[in-house]
Amino acid sequence: MDLYEHQARELLHDNGVLVPGAEVVATAEAARAAAERLGGRVVIKAQVKTGGRGKAGGVKLADDPAAAELTARRILGMDIKGHTVHRVMVAEPVEVARELYLGFTLDRTAGRFLAIASAEGGMEIEEVAARRPEAVARIAVDPAEGVTEAKAAEIAVAGGLPRETTETIRRLWTVLTAHDALLVEVNPLVVTRDGAIVALDGKVTLDDNARFRQPSWDAADDRARDPLEARAAAAGLGYVKLDGQVGVIGNGAGLVMSTLDVVAGCGARPADFLDIGGGASAQVMADGLSLVLDDPEVRSVLVNVFGGITACDAVADGIVRALDTVTLTKPLVVRLDGNNAARGRAILGQLAHPLVHQADTMDGAAARAAELAASAASAATAESGASGASDTSAA
Repeated sequence: MDLYEHQARELLHDNGVLVPGAEVVATAEAARAAAERLGGRVVIKAQVKTGGRGKAGGVKLADDPAAAELTARRILGMDIKGHTVHRVMVAEPVEVARELYLGFTLDRTAGRFLAIASAEGGMEIEEVAARRPEAVARIAVDPAEGVTEAKAAEIAVAGGLPRETTETIRRLWTVLTAHDALLVEVNPLVVTRDGAIVALDGKVTLDDNARFRQPSWDAADDRARDPLEARAAAAGLGYVKLDGQVGVIGNGAGLVMSTLDVVAGCGARPADFLDIGGGASAQVMADGLSLVLDDPEVRSVLVNVFGGITACDAVADGIVRALDTVTLTKPLVVRLDGNNAARGRAILGQLAHPLVHQADTMDGAAARAAELAASAASAATAESGASGASDTSAA
């Protein structure tokens, strides 16, 4: 579960990391009142679970309470990569002398944690790593040993961080371990003009598998705010909303992750992660397909199934059942392989739906879904342009 910035900020603050004073509000009027309490000059920050807020205009400096109200009014309701801004954080500005990057993440392959540190903060760490890989230090952390004073000093030196950051490094490690997080990231971690080490932004991803021992997470989990995610949770589906246009459904988290990568490799962006599970029934398949088709951002849907416990003919039957109740207005690409694959393909062939396409391979299915999504997006853009031209002529 990803946290909003203001939720991550609270975790950091509760574990001794310095953060700017801030309030979270849902209206422009409340933003003005918060700015008055915080001294007048504030930063208005959109609260959405995606990156690129600044580039999208979701982070703005306001010089006084009146400007805070106006700025909040412009940001609230904004769409940032498919995420609607329902709340903003009103934060005290900080006089920055230097921007740094610091994070901890789980290295699943190595079975350990990884500290990532850089003296070049304030931008996406992937950009820094691509441009100057030597500027990003990656230090393995043994979970059994943790981050001792010596380890924190090693991380600081490797990343080119000031020695004064070592205590903050240890506190971020505490956030990671005490709250069962998979990722704790601060970008930027800044040195202020008076020498304080302050976290200006925070990103935290919690491990859903640890929910049973973290009862406080229920208050932080607002996935029910999104009706699609609420429906997925009610149906017991593993669903995560993403910011692309190709809906992805698969059976098994590994297969779905691989499918997301292949779709991205075809030049498209996945719209979701939906795992129907290894033993999914036809009804589960129908529920999942209905869910993805109801996402207005989706331009095409890719169903990628390797039949094992879930036989391919059951998946095909689920698709047919879903189309009995859902009007298919978006192209659907299906790749079936494994147990009863031939029978599943025959069921879809008999359906003979003009929007249902079949593919023999995952690469071929992903390429076809990406192509269909691009065509649908182009058609929508052309239709919108024609409508605008017609309106102008009528005027």
